[in-house]
Amino acid sequence: MEKLDILKQRIDKFNKDRDWDQFHTPVNLAKSISIEAAELLECFQWNDIEFDKQAVLEELADVMNYCIQMSQVLDVDIVEIINKKMDKTEKKYPVDKAKGVSTKYNKLDV
Repeated sequence: MEKLDILKQRIDKFNKDRDWDQFHTPVNLAKSISIEAAELLECFQWNDIEFDKQAVLEELADVMNYCIQMSQVLDVDIVEIINKKMDKTEKKYPVDKAKGVSTKYNKLDV
């Protein structure tokens, strides 16, 4: 069994043991992802060079946990949806136009 599958089972058991699935609607999970992402950003609020790496890792884990839960609630394969999005993004940002620049895709000379 893959690590991701084991992790999904652990998250699922955690929620079932606490009867929390009732709260994990797509909209509530989306809110939680946004809230945790803001907490992740807060780790860098006053200094983007010196930061508490452990705090960053904990907030990153919270974001990822809710993302995994969202994929489970929506019954989608997280690897598949990321790969599909990467396919689209690779087309939007061809290497010859996007390498070394942070220009948004609609401003690239494609």
